[in-house]
Amino acid sequence: MGNLRKPSGVELSKAASRGLRGDIAEQLAATEARGGISENAYNLLKMHGVYEQFDRDTATARKQRGEDKEWQFMARVRIPGGALTAAQYLALDGLADQYANSTLRVTTRQAIQFHAILRENLKPAIRAVGETLLTTMAACGDVVRTIVTSPAPRRDAVHTRLLATARQLSQALLPRTRAHAEMFLDGERLEDAVPEAEPLYGPTYLARKFKIAIATPADNTPDVLANDLGLIGLFEGEHLTGWQVVIGGGMGMTHTRGDTYPRLATPVAFVGPEDALRVAEAVVRLARDHGDRTDRKRARLKYVIDDLGLDAARAELERHWGGSLQPPVEMPRLEVPELLGWHHQGNGRFWYGVPVPSGRIQDTGGAALRSALREIVQRFGADPVMTPQQDVLLSNLPADARPRVEAILRAHGVALAEDLTPLARWALACPALPTCGLALTEAERVRAPLVAQVEAALARQGLAGERLSLRITGCPNGCARPYQGDIGLVGRIPGHFAIFLGGDFAGTRLSTLVFERVPEAAIGATLEPLFAAFATQRLAGEGFGDFCHRVGAAALAALAPDAAALPARAAA
Repeated sequence: MGNLRKPSGVELSKAASRGLRGDIAEQLAATEARGGISENAYNLLKMHGVYEQFDRDTATARKQRGEDKEWQFMARVRIPGGALTAAQYLALDGLADQYANSTLRVTTRQAIQFHAILRENLKPAIRAVGETLLTTMAACGDVVRTIVTSPAPRRDAVHTRLLATARQLSQALLPRTRAHAEMFLDGERLEDAVPEAEPLYGPTYLARKFKIAIATPADNTPDVLANDLGLIGLFEGEHLTGWQVVIGGGMGMTHTRGDTYPRLATPVAFVGPEDALRVAEAVVRLARDHGDRTDRKRARLKYVIDDLGLDAARAELERHWGGSLQPPVEMPRLEVPELLGWHHQGNGRFWYGVPVPSGRIQDTGGAALRSALREIVQRFGADPVMTPQQDVLLSNLPADARPRVEAILRAHGVALAEDLTPLARWALACPALPTCGLALTEAERVRAPLVAQVEAALARQGLAGERLSLRITGCPNGCARPYQGDIGLVGRIPGHFAIFLGGDFAGTRLSTLVFERVPEAAIGATLEPLFAAFATQRLAGEGFGDFCHRVGAAALAALAPDAAALPARAAA
């Protein structure tokens, strides 16, 4: 508002789209067309949960031969709280073979992605998702995306309320346009030139993505402070007293722009138990009205908060709320519990948490994880829950299923939680190459060797059992939330990572850039002197991220061998 600069191309595209329709249907129907879809269709298609991609591994060789890129699509399923029924999971599993590359990928926002969908298969794939009573709509794009919350399938009032609130917000905050149903679900086409009204979003939707997480202090598995809006439920026993409202979190940044940065959400208010949707709509309107529509790299709510100032942002929020907001209250420290392995649900049944490396559910020569999960879900009717750590919790298992479930996993070569070091158990990685067009370097495909490097360095310093979080992303957009954990590896240039240190395991503190460009093969060697110092100088109860924060970036950089890394310039 009040900005006279020219809107970005994406804004112009949305404004002319007739409720996110554009000419998507016509372009997808042109299955024999050479090349990808247009930029306008690409931007609009994201609002329907779809990214057009191409195989970057083969692109150069194909270009040299005069061939087109291997164009394909990624479709993301919106799953509030990551909770699926057994039937829904089995249906999605079947779609992986029918339309995609025979894998399902669990995201760090509890969604499932299908990769390598061909143009002619995109519509039937999305229609099939709709038949499961799920949708890809608003799983990407400039809207409220998938709502995340604690995945723990405990049958108590706390977790029941969290999931119910996630589902309530997910449904209420969907766009009202019928474009998705028209194009992908064979709905009736809109003939009128005027598209449906969007009372919350308006005709151009939001300036950028908007993420919501719901948590409790005892369970911050969703990394609530990394979101545009966080709702932290405060309970007395099983009675919800209200929601602590935190706003302005976000991980994305650009290496070459100092005016972009990660930010943790700031406490701004405390609202009543029934006010989750009302306050969410108020925060969405704040982002809608003040998000920068001329510069997408600075369009997130975090920049609105910092540019306006917290007091002015709060005043604007109260205007949308329709009155004064109660200030935030004191609350306990955020914690991250262990959810893998066997746990009582509270209703005489159990859940079993299965680690999924990089969230990739697939069958390989070493482990047939996808087949194992399918067999367990079919035999026991387990309802899977996707976690923000990219793992799967198999819920509603009877007590006598334990030996049989473990036997199925072992027979398929699946590593269980007890087989992993703490580092391997908590390591996250985004997909990166070869499908993500933003990736500067690898992430998922180098997760295992990077974990092995760091594990070996920890073991040599007597720290093999240390619980710390390693987060790997192929670019600075930070899909694996690298700026919060103990160690964040962020793609800098091909084969090299920037290393961020000093966050904490619970996701309550940002890390600091310590090394600018570290060769992939030197990550372990660069970190080992820091591990050595940590082993001998740590304070009682101090985690590695806490130690790095206390020591400071300059001292940490001085510990590394000169040949292993180029230290980042110390902050002024």
